[in-house]
Amino acid sequence: MRIDKYLKLTRIIKRRTIAQEACDQGRVSINDKVAKASTNVNMGDIIQIQFGEKLLKYEVLDIKEHVKKEDTESLYRML
Repeated sequence: MRIDKYLKLTRIIKRRTIAQEACDQGRVSINDKVAKASTNVNMGDIIQIQFGEKLLKYEVLDIKEHVKKEDTESLYRML
């Protein structure tokens, strides 16, 4: 699954276009490598997102195409 779609699906970032912009600006990395919006995410990957002064880290636990809002927390773990 693409990183921009994964961020939107898990509701880490609210909109896919904003996730794409964050990737284009180099603020998203997967396993310490800068990620483009089309970069694929795999289970076990570590995603880092730079929000201003904050650096947020997430571990990918599961990947699903469709998920309910209540179940999004089971797809990742905040580090």
